[in-house]
Amino acid sequence: MKLTPVAQKFILHWGEMGTRWGVNRTVAQIHALLFLSPSPLDAEEIAKTLSVARSNVSTSLRELQSWRIVKVVHVYGDRRDHYESMKDVWQMFRIILEERKKREIDPTLETLESSVHEAEKAGKEDQYTRERLTEMLDFFKIIASSYEEFRNMPTESAVKLLKLGGKVRKFLGAA
Repeated sequence: MKLTPVAQKFILHWGEMGTRWGVNRTVAQIHALLFLSPSPLDAEEIAKTLSVARSNVSTSLRELQSWRIVKVVHVYGDRRDHYESMKDVWQMFRIILEERKKREIDPTLETLESSVHEAEKAGKEDQYTRERLTEMLDFFKIIASSYEEFRNMPTESAVKLLKLGGKVRKFLGAA
């Protein structure tokens, strides 16, 4: 696959952003390549296009599949596995949010809940710690609850809500 300068720029940027989000650069670049590709690509083509090791491509593709944003597809007349990225950006980011919640928020909520419970049993010696952890637990519960509301919202409604932007702040009377 021959990349245009615009595609190269985006793939490089997505790789850089991936590292900032805690995702391996090659994983993010492969995702960007598949997102921009009009047809599914096999692992050899991905490796050649991005000039990365075939083993790195295989590992990265497994990671992207675990995130549920890349899937294996079969191309008629070709026995190799081909890969394609989810193309609907709203669906893709909903899945990424869901995966991040499952991997990051949920374990943190569990730890906070058990820590608050243990601090309550400890009595006065952990009062300050309990107060701090309770505040953080309340915050994470609100974030998780908001996520659930957003997750269950039809895409059209989510778009409208997000486009409201500053209007919501004004409605709530916040400057």
